[in-house]
Amino acid sequence: MLELLMSPEAWIAFATLTALELVLGIDNIIFISILVDKLPPEKRELARKIGLFMAMFMRIGLLLVLSWIIGLVAPMFTVFNQEISGRDLILIAGGLFLIWKSTGEIHQSMEGEEGHSSSAVKATFTAVILQIMVIDLVFSLDSIITAVGMVDEIAVMIAAVIASVALMMVFAGAIGRFVSDHPSIKMLALSFLVVVGVVLLAEGFDQHVPKGYVYFAMAFSVAVEMLNIRMRKRSAKPVHLHAEYTSEPPKQQP
Repeated sequence: MLELLMSPEAWIAFATLTALELVLGIDNIIFISILVDKLPPEKRELARKIGLFMAMFMRIGLLLVLSWIIGLVAPMFTVFNQEISGRDLILIAGGLFLIWKSTGEIHQSMEGEEGHSSSAVKATFTAVILQIMVIDLVFSLDSIITAVGMVDEIAVMIAAVIASVALMMVFAGAIGRFVSDHPSIKMLALSFLVVVGVVLLAEGFDQHVPKGYVYFAMAFSVAVEMLNIRMRKRSAKPVHLHAEYTSEPPKQQP
């Protein structure tokens, strides 16, 4: 352990893997934020923390069974000349679940009782936690397989997972509240999750799609929407002030 602490290569690997876990955890944070938004306000922070803690323990648990993870890459059967492994099955199932869940959320947002918010359709605390567990498994598997190819020391991997989840907890609350307070950003996030589901499906059939393109497209869309939000706020101010100054004084009763 002391050799690892004194090794520059280990620190470089730790920093690189922590950054990678943060990037791969973005879609996880968005998914958790949208799910906990269906809970009462007083339970959202607890559900968010439980979801992120579960993500951390699930990834650490997967790191401790690396032989099983590596075995998942071996082909299990062939469909239309396409070899399917255990990892592929998990990615396909996770992609289908993400597409189904995100599409359902979009439908509820458009057709729900409150029109602009799917939180009109409430969910139980247990149901939200179980859904977080399902999608955590998919996202964890993807990031752990990537980590295995980058770092040899399991202690470095575990330290990077703990550090990345701690950083996620710092920002997850603010991100969740922002997504919840801005329906247009929430719709963008749901659309992003549909795209991530399609990417997982493609990965399950060995069609690699660089996630950098997906993340760049999402970041660009969010940046444009942030400009739209600022423009809407600035254009709403003069109208409000104009209404104040041009309103006629109340007529006196005779």
